[in-house]
Amino acid sequence: SCWKMLVLAIDTSTKAGSVALFDDKKGLLGEIIINIDRNHSDTMMKAIDYLFEISKKKIDDLSKIAVTEGPGSFTGIRVGMGIVKGLVFGKNIEVVSMNTLDLLAEEVIFEGEVVPLIDARKGRVYYSIYEKNASKTKRILNYMDGELEKILETLKNRKICFTGDASYIYKNEIINIMGENAIFLPESRILPRASILAEKALNLEKVNPIILEPYYHSKTQAEREKENKK
Repeated sequence: SCWKMLVLAIDTSTKAGSVALFDDKKGLLGEIIINIDRNHSDTMMKAIDYLFEISKKKIDDLSKIAVTEGPGSFTGIRVGMGIVKGLVFGKNIEVVSMNTLDLLAEEVIFEGEVVPLIDARKGRVYYSIYEKNASKTKRILNYMDGELEKILETLKNRKICFTGDASYIYKNEIINIMGENAIFLPESRILPRASILAEKALNLEKVNPIILEPYYHSKTQAEREKENKK
């Protein structure tokens, strides 16, 4: 059939942001990755507008918009979700979302165990564990968060491929505990990529954009303090 699908994907869950346009017939039309110290709300709309402009596409051509739901920076994730809600408002465009840890694991080409680490500040990380082979990525642990040092102690006798921003932020700490068992990717390959999200989106179930919420895995510092006071 001549029916084709065009997907816009947006990731703003960490310090790096990316947007991509993916056509299910032609593949990736374009991707912009921005990893600079600026608010995603300043840069992402410009990046999206530019992608549409150079690809000669418009919002109404989209069949799906995909967004990452976190874990990561709550403000960043909210920016991405806000953009999505704005773009689909009053339009017949499906929305799908994906956990950022899953996305990071999907990107890695590796046979064995992969652990994506997203910085949660002060030595804490969001993480999970995935088993990978050439054709499959299987998550074998819940989405977790915790102190990186404690996590590494439980992993140190296993060969692990690390990805995600925290794999570089805490590279020395990881090497200190893991030694030869730690495998690192090139630094340009540890960021969540909207291009991979867009391709995965073709097979993701649609969600209602109205109830789209950041994936609140761990209670925020403020929530923890409030509970402790009670």
